[in-house]
Amino acid sequence: MAIVNVTPDSFSDGGERLDPVQAIEDGLRFVEAGADILDIGGESTRPGSLPTSPEDELKRVLPVIEGLARQGIGKGKGRSLVLSIDTRRASVARAALDAGASIVNDVSALRDDAAMLPLVAERQADVVLMHRRGLPENTFAGPAYGDVVEDVRAFLLERAAACEAAGLPADRIALDPGLGFGKSVAQELELIAGAGRLAEAGYPVLIGCSRKSFIGKLTGIAKPADRDPASAWLAVEAVRRGAALVRVHNVVATRQALAVWAAMK
Repeated sequence: MAIVNVTPDSFSDGGERLDPVQAIEDGLRFVEAGADILDIGGESTRPGSLPTSPEDELKRVLPVIEGLARQGIGKGKGRSLVLSIDTRRASVARAALDAGASIVNDVSALRDDAAMLPLVAERQADVVLMHRRGLPENTFAGPAYGDVVEDVRAFLLERAAACEAAGLPADRIALDPGLGFGKSVAQELELIAGAGRLAEAGYPVLIGCSRKSFIGKLTGIAKPADRDPASAWLAVEAVRRGAALVRVHNVVATRQALAVWAAMK
């Protein structure tokens, strides 16, 4: 899953794709490099960020999704290439699904907008449910964890059960432990190592550790884009531990790392 942020303030690539033409070109480049999913996002969720209005979010993402769909990428097109909308708002998700997206990737696990769960159930959309402690504006504050993997797992399975109760089949649900969203460095490493435990219930697990701040804390590398070598290694480790999907900024480096690991395996 390649990250295509259309925001002015994302932690790594904010401002790089405010022009829809640039975002579409980058999306096509990611596809050429081997991305299977393009995840289009119009609201930053970095620590300390403020909410974006639904109107601004739509203005950012819709031209990109529509442009990529015109290029043959999206639901039922191309080589099973898929468009994902990274949003926590039902109005944005609805418009994105209408425009050609088929996955809703929600950092709130469908909790921030009461209309989101009925929408994905009605549309039978694929959904990524992410664990998040707190909100960006309060830097994801929350109570302490016990066993972080078990706590996150219990929350995600509860949200998956809510989706199934609403009529969404289990095979349309993926789980994301939410690295960078209210966890310590040690807890984020535990969650990567525990990907297999998260996957035991049968839902595919998505790991999004690309360029995250915990890599900077471990390596001393301040610039997010310079964290790609460690990000690629962690993507391989996540897959080795049981993840089915990895969400990344650098598709080329990740594809190379996964290809070499697969050959060694």
